[in-house]
Amino acid sequence: MTLAPVPSPGAGDVLALIRSGRATTRGELGRVTGLSRTAVSARLATLEQAGLVVEGELESATGGRPAGTLVLNAGAGLVLAIALGRSRSQVAVHDLDGTELASVSHEQEVGAGPEVVMPVVVRHLAEMLASLGRTADDVRGVGMSLAGVVDAGQVMSVDSPALAGWDGVPLEPFVRQVTAAPVFLDTDCNVMALSQLRVAPTTLAERDDALVLKASTGIGLGLVADGRIVRGHRGAAGQLGHVKVAAAAGLPCRCGDVGCLEAVAGGWALADSHVRDLVAQAVQGNGRARAVVRESGRHIGEALAAIVIVTNPRVVAVGGDMAGAFDVFSAGLREGLFASTTALAGRDLQVVPVAHGERAGLVGCAQLALDAVLSPAAVDAALADLRS
Repeated sequence: MTLAPVPSPGAGDVLALIRSGRATTRGELGRVTGLSRTAVSARLATLEQAGLVVEGELESATGGRPAGTLVLNAGAGLVLAIALGRSRSQVAVHDLDGTELASVSHEQEVGAGPEVVMPVVVRHLAEMLASLGRTADDVRGVGMSLAGVVDAGQVMSVDSPALAGWDGVPLEPFVRQVTAAPVFLDTDCNVMALSQLRVAPTTLAERDDALVLKASTGIGLGLVADGRIVRGHRGAAGQLGHVKVAAAAGLPCRCGDVGCLEAVAGGWALADSHVRDLVAQAVQGNGRARAVVRESGRHIGEALAAIVIVTNPRVVAVGGDMAGAFDVFSAGLREGLFASTTALAGRDLQVVPVAHGERAGLVGCAQLALDAVLSPAAVDAALADLRS
């Protein structure tokens, strides 16, 4: 049997090493890739000509980058982030390093439907680009999130009880009004998990095996294993809110079934108004609100325990509106979780707030787009188009 030759690392692979910080000098790139000095220089020349890489010319003592250090040129393009929830849409513009340059948070009933919501989103994006002095040509990709199960290929929701009127509606045509760049769609929990991966290198051990819980109007889970998002066969992994629990026996869920965790722990079932009002009352010391928030955490912890036993994460990171009362909510979560999990699975387990707080959705959407447009294959394809 003849084995196919292993392809030589291309310019896209070199950029990935520079972007991750694994290799930031010509010498390091040669050692990591096995490429000759001439081959490294050729790939760097291609990246520099495309404006994707810049090389330090000043010594660090003068305040610049150390001489010879290679970095991604964050200003070489933009990505747009669109995080849509039931009652709030968040949109932002980020540079290629993931730094947020401008953002808008807009309160509205997303359940009103895409025909109402998306034109407002598009208008905000266009206004932010104009305020930054940038154009649609600067946009390299768009990262977008929705609650429920999505079809990433068709860029639409396929099963979201939280977003009535969104299922089956293609969203890319709306985005085309502001940019022709590719659109990447994922669930709100998965992008929150992506944001958890974008933390300081010192916390690598804590981020690579994690459960990222979104406890808000609904309840969902982002699963991280060995530094990768686990999406499941049909992209439907993480639907924790629709796990059947004894406490919800016979109670109707908004999904149309009965007995779901959300029926006793989801914000829609706990508060007559928005769950953020309940959380605010808990933070202010309202005894009843604190009891309701803590009990929600306890129910979720009990349901989460089996997943902790099976996946053995290092961290459970809590986001969503309930994280606004983290101390109260996490007390209940820990109570239910540690009472129901095994000693080994719970031995080193930490329960922490998500890394980026209320910005986690935006950070994750930006990361979704960046991981796609700056992947080695995408970079090599883009460079090939420039040469043709």
